[in-house]
Amino acid sequence: MGVFSQEGYQLRLEWGPEGVNVLQGCDVLIVVDVLSFTTSVDLVVGNGGQVRPSRWKPTSGKTLRPASLAEATGLVELPSPNGSNLCFLAAEAGAHVLAACLRNAEAVAKRAAELGETIGLIPGGERWGLDILNSGPREFGPLRPCVEDYLGAGAVLAALPGTASPEAALAATAFRNTDVAAAVRDCGSGRELVENGHAADVELAVQIGVSAAVPTLVDGVLVDGAAR
Repeated sequence: MGVFSQEGYQLRLEWGPEGVNVLQGCDVLIVVDVLSFTTSVDLVVGNGGQVRPSRWKPTSGKTLRPASLAEATGLVELPSPNGSNLCFLAAEAGAHVLAACLRNAEAVAKRAAELGETIGLIPGGERWGLDILNSGPREFGPLRPCVEDYLGAGAVLAALPGTASPEAALAATAFRNTDVAAAVRDCGSGRELVENGHAADVELAVQIGVSAAVPTLVDGVLVDGAAR
């Protein structure tokens, strides 16, 4: 992909499925979907459970929110229109695949540095026209870059050693210089959840550095790879 693959840098960042495509040469790909897939994954894996990412159908309206998974253990099948799809794509690229959020960013960064020299952050973003809070037919629209995933990726990058591309360096700078919790609560994605009665999900998502879990994709299932 030429210049857009950010070759020559150890730390890279690009958005969504297209980002997986251009960064597929990285040793490690880290999926970030703060509201709410990777936050949910962190909660389950942190409890000793496992998560099987599953395809989310736009007509189903089915989703599992972080607050409903705070005590979950065992194997959980977790549908998501963004994060789960990115896990599948990243696995196909042949990289080590990790899932990060604000809660476990430092733990994921530490493990990623052990797994490879080139690390790509894939903030999932949201989709215009996609309503995951209400049932009914919706289409996958264009990618909407979002505050929460940019800051989540920045949290990981801020904890990583190595040379960073401008795309990656700016995300780390944004994390270091932002009131992250306030920004996530007040951005469009956060306000959407709060206004629909899911403030508890947002509060779980804005907790920074509270988890040592490292969700790692192994044979299609996210397990804790911290000790692997």
